[in-house]
Amino acid sequence: MSAVLPATEIGAAGAGGTPAGGVLQVRGLSKSFGGIHAVKDISFDVNPGEIVGLIGPNGAGKTTCFNLITGFYTPSAGQVQFRGNDVTGKAPYEMARLGIVRSFQKTNILKSLTVFENVVTGHYMQARQSLWRTFFPGRRVRDTEREIRDSAERIVHTMGLAQRIDVPAYMLSCGELRLLEVALALSAKPQILMLDEPAAGLNSEEAKTFGEILKKLRGRLVQSILLVEHNMGLVMSVSDRVVVMHFGQKLVEGAPAQVQSDPRVIEAYLGGGKH
Repeated sequence: MSAVLPATEIGAAGAGGTPAGGVLQVRGLSKSFGGIHAVKDISFDVNPGEIVGLIGPNGAGKTTCFNLITGFYTPSAGQVQFRGNDVTGKAPYEMARLGIVRSFQKTNILKSLTVFENVVTGHYMQARQSLWRTFFPGRRVRDTEREIRDSAERIVHTMGLAQRIDVPAYMLSCGELRLLEVALALSAKPQILMLDEPAAGLNSEEAKTFGEILKKLRGRLVQSILLVEHNMGLVMSVSDRVVVMHFGQKLVEGAPAQVQSDPRVIEAYLGGGKH
């Protein structure tokens, strides 16, 4: 397993095979449950080097859209393309191998392990070797283990957890746990990192710190980020572009300032009484 690509290598890797419309292209994506349209005809792109925010009132279909993109749900209609290839309906593990990795609202952190051990474990989930190599590790296995540990240490430092590297996860604050969740996702070496409400439970200062770290990740440990989040301050401060969903459909898309002032967005959030 190779270590996480530095910024220059990520940029080079993203150049080849990336379609003009975006490294991730969602086209006419739809999903119905018993005749109810949870997601209907959603289309948007995520371009190389972008942070895209996917927002909307409660029940707008954001997490369902995430599940469709990452293979946890099979679309009723529409297509997902990644780097110019149709990946619609591929299994989640296949998506992760391709480079589309997501976090979940419910944490998958191993509380008894330290910060460093959690991130190392995340790397080993991607590692593959024969039983023979497990019991009789040669130079290749030892090199891989060293690369994994170096990569894990780099991720921990980038996520601002260096001072807590040897602390068991159960002793972390809520904000630190959120950072560790992202670190675990990064250990899978994604090209596109998809984060589902990563700032849930954070106070304003923790959310601000979290946002600054997300901006540092782009082009360094990950090519692009797709973010579902209810913290509007965070979304608007880190996103290059925002896609707003309402009742399963795309309501509007644009730059953060444009979206914030759009009457349709104001009506969707305030007129419906949902925040």
